[in-house]
Amino acid sequence: MSEDIKRYAGENYEVTWDRRLCIHVGECGRADNELFTSGREPWCRPDAASDDEVVDVVERCPSGALVHISKKGAPSEAPAPANTVHVANNGPLYLRGDLQIDGASEDMAGVKWRAALCRCGLSKNKPFCDNSHEAGGFVDRGAVGERGPGFDAPGGLLEIRRAKNGPLLLSGKVTLHNGAGQVAWRGEKLALCRCGQSSNKPFCDGTHKGAGFEAD
Repeated sequence: MSEDIKRYAGENYEVTWDRRLCIHVGECGRADNELFTSGREPWCRPDAASDDEVVDVVERCPSGALVHISKKGAPSEAPAPANTVHVANNGPLYLRGDLQIDGASEDMAGVKWRAALCRCGLSKNKPFCDNSHEAGGFVDRGAVGERGPGFDAPGGLLEIRRAKNGPLLLSGKVTLHNGAGQVAWRGEKLALCRCGQSSNKPFCDGTHKGAGFEAD
């Protein structure tokens, strides 16, 4: 297992934290319990919260950096019933669901269910966000503007592939939420901009070709 993954053991649960994925959104630290406490050693104490609180707080982590592992045979995390992409205001694409992400290491367990993917083109950890959009001055409010063809019922695998030097290609039933959190697009196939230059964000419009965008 990668040295970037840190383990925090408790009696009933072990919590792991993957520094490669963490973008410091802060859901863990703001939780109303003692599971995570900044400046404390260890930072995470699974026995300082109830089992339900451990599961709840860990699964709030939008990047997949946190994972809970039961020591008592409790079920592991299950995919959200519907695959969703939230186009964050001036930020990444937040995905939840039954995810299969091209470019994810085998030991990145959390991104099977939750992930933050770069859409500014600046991350040094593509396809994942590393907060480079902040220093890079990326501005996009998260408008979507299209409705999509829709689908009969949600669920199923969502495959996310990287087009070389191009967009993220999504295959599977997925719902896009705009920056205000509203359902905006529903369908089964789409190409999302990851160069940061499209004039039709969050969708790819081919601008990456002239912009000289390079990424695996």
